[in-house]
Amino acid sequence: MSDLDLQPGLRECGGRAEVPGRPVRELLNPREASLGATAVRRLLPNLGRRMVGAWCFVDHYGPDDIADEPGMQVPPHPHMGLQTVSWLHEGEILHRDSVGSVQVLRPRQLGLMTSGRAIAHAEQSPVPHPRLLHGAQLWVALPDAHRHTAPAFEHHADLPVVTGPGLTATVLLGGLDGAVSPGTTYTPLVGADLALAEGADVRLPVEPDFEYAVLTMSGATEVDGVRLAPGSMLYLGSGRTGLPLRALTDSGLLLIGGEPFEEKIIMWWNLIGRTQEEIAEGRADWMSGDRFGTVHGYDGPPLPAPALPATPLKPRGRTR
Repeated sequence: MSDLDLQPGLRECGGRAEVPGRPVRELLNPREASLGATAVRRLLPNLGRRMVGAWCFVDHYGPDDIADEPGMQVPPHPHMGLQTVSWLHEGEILHRDSVGSVQVLRPRQLGLMTSGRAIAHAEQSPVPHPRLLHGAQLWVALPDAHRHTAPAFEHHADLPVVTGPGLTATVLLGGLDGAVSPGTTYTPLVGADLALAEGADVRLPVEPDFEYAVLTMSGATEVDGVRLAPGSMLYLGSGRTGLPLRALTDSGLLLIGGEPFEEKIIMWWNLIGRTQEEIAEGRADWMSGDRFGTVHGYDGPPLPAPALPATPLKPRGRTR
């Protein structure tokens, strides 16, 4: 999925300096954004928190009734220096990319695209498509040693599951309680979809060296005693061995976490680099038609890059 902001800011993220070495409870308020006809709630990067482990971008959308609508329509656009994670609770998305992948993604199937040095992709609701669309799009920053790797796409329909009383946890990426996702990772992290039955009261095992956040996809829950409504995210810090979860209704959550990402990165539009010059070069390569390749089969022009800001990059840490 793309960042369609026509005036995206340059953001420097990462580093360990502002990662709490203890459990915290920081409620992150979403920012409303638009992806064509699809309205999204942007939770990362956030004014209060820019990264959680290597996770650096989180959009939550739906549930939307698109029975009489075209649904998601995101034209071809570039990525570099990151992985995209597509995750659905309802609906379908047709993924196309410049390495030749064509894949329909369905609920609780992992669509994992590694941009590496450069890739382009498009996402749209297929024709015909289910009535409802509900999901999340996330990005993972690639460390310097792997950010120039060859681009690739993975589709994993069968993912490991951890169960407990009233809990079903599907492991998207990384590992949780001994279950390990087949998705390729480049830093220690975890992503897990948590389905909780009404009345469930559980303690989820977590890693004390990881920082964590939880996004409420649906229902009403209490995470470490904090009540969350759908579309909200709670940042939890680190230093935990267990995470208390209580479901007031049947609920769906996304848990993300990982070792704090030590490197500083610059995020602009759909590109991640280390310097403003790298970002400018990536933008120029996209606009010239070089490097990112061509997405075949999408009926429409690619997405033009917005103009770079006139102001120089102002270094910022993980929070502001």
